[in-house]
Amino acid sequence: MIAVLMGGYSAEREISLLSGNAVYKSLLNSNVDCFSFDLTDDNLEDLWKREFEKAFIVLHGKGGEDGFIQSKLERKNIPFTGSGVAASSLCINKATTKELWNKHDLPLSPSILAIKGNPIDSINFPLPWAVKPTMEGSSIGISKVENTKELANALEIAWQYNSEALIEQWVEGDEYTVAILGNQSLPSIKIISDHDIYDYHSKYFSNKTEYLCPSDLTKEQERSIQSIAMKAFDLTGASGWGRVDFIVDKDKKPYLLEINTVPGMTSHSLVPIAAKASGFDFDQLVLKILYG
Repeated sequence: MIAVLMGGYSAEREISLLSGNAVYKSLLNSNVDCFSFDLTDDNLEDLWKREFEKAFIVLHGKGGEDGFIQSKLERKNIPFTGSGVAASSLCINKATTKELWNKHDLPLSPSILAIKGNPIDSINFPLPWAVKPTMEGSSIGISKVENTKELANALEIAWQYNSEALIEQWVEGDEYTVAILGNQSLPSIKIISDHDIYDYHSKYFSNKTEYLCPSDLTKEQERSIQSIAMKAFDLTGASGWGRVDFIVDKDKKPYLLEINTVPGMTSHSLVPIAAKASGFDFDQLVLKILYG
């Protein structure tokens, strides 16, 4: 019996329910014995009353991608999909992930960490800036700062989610993503959004967002971005599956943005698009994530 864990209590709850239900229906299509479980902040004990051999984690954000549910499952000796406790808790924090990548000379835009209540270090890289919470996904709480007067408001927005915000140099370019499945990089996807920021609405609800897969990169550029994605993924200790996001500038130089250890699995989601380009459908993808 497989438990499909979805919902949760992060800002990404709505998307987790969509993703989780898609995975649940897929497993039923494949005749896998399973049940869906909508995790909240007070019903974990109800989960332990159910009998299951493995958990398929489709919980986005805090509680699902930060190592919390992974640690609870580990204590019960219950296997689960995706990354373990340490990698999950590292990857959910954009600042610590960037710090690790920077030590290994991976391509990054300059950034500083702004902690609520503390003085902000001098910013020695040019405007515009991207300001984002360190521990939210789905582009939640992100602002583009065009002049210094806008910084305070952008930080207040980011600090609504947690007390740390990342201020990054804005890289003008196109967003790309590389899905990881096992030890393989899937074809890159170019995301064409009608918004300045590929935001929550663009990701999950807009029919105007376009996805090019295979993307418009040359074979050499494709090999390079896939190699960077795989290295970035492996350095964090992530495993099973995930997604690595980039901005690629006008000279086709990629800059790492973040890593997702439990990516979306909705009809608009990127990992299923990359899987399709690799020759397997959604049901096959779900089984590959489940069984490796």
